[in-house]
Amino acid sequence: MKNNSTDNTLSNSNSVAQAQRDMRIGYGNGAVGMLVSGFVWFISSMVSLQFSDHHAIWTLLIGGMFIFPLSVALAKIIKIRGAHSKGNPLGNLAMEGTVFMLMCLPIAFLLSFQHTEWFFQGMLLIIGGRYLTFASLYGNKIFWILGAALGVAAYLLFALNIQSFGSALTGSLIEIVIGIFVLVRFKRKEE
Repeated sequence: MKNNSTDNTLSNSNSVAQAQRDMRIGYGNGAVGMLVSGFVWFISSMVSLQFSDHHAIWTLLIGGMFIFPLSVALAKIIKIRGAHSKGNPLGNLAMEGTVFMLMCLPIAFLLSFQHTEWFFQGMLLIIGGRYLTFASLYGNKIFWILGAALGVAAYLLFALNIQSFGSALTGSLIEIVIGIFVLVRFKRKEE
């Protein structure tokens, strides 16, 4: 007699792998979103340098609202679908991760009342934690590295008392460098 639980586990792992593949194809393995997010962090760092830390905080918060739509637009420009298939169960995980991140934003904002740079360091932790879920969304362990890099950076920036400009610029560079790496690998596999 066959063991049906083993067959179900195998079939479930195949469907998870298919859902992850659909997410990778749909969003360029998450690289486009990383690059847009990194660019928003970069703009925020420049606002901090040229204007004020408070303006930089609002730049990151408001710019963050446009990361997904800008990512979809950029994806389509560079011939990536910019969407997952309807019915992909991992779409729910992506939305849940986004809602959790949004629920954490007030914590980072409240930190800014103590020291403005703590907002950016808190955001690095929040976003780094969100990227950890992307390892399951896309089936790619690079997101563990990205999440860890952002988290470690946040702790180091805090310990070294780095100001807002340096904290925002660090987040930007981490996302852009890893985003370029992931996009190049994705495009090579696509060819």
